[in-house]
Amino acid sequence: KHNHFHAQTTYVVSGVFEVTIGEKTQKLKAGDGFFIEPNLIHGAVCLEEGILIDVFSPVREDFLI
Repeated sequence: KHNHFHAQTTYVVSGVFEVTIGEKTQKLKAGDGFFIEPNLIHGAVCLEEGILIDVFSPVREDFLI
């Protein structure tokens, strides 16, 4: 698990993921999404191979090439 100062929203395109945000853990599948407030501890475990689309604000400079 980790945290960062960015707000994050994520859309589950496919697969199944166990997502923990703060003290809450949920199993999410295609069509689900979630929002993470800045600095909140969170993490995800891939249970079935899939694709996530993450959006961060402000931009994650460390993800740019």
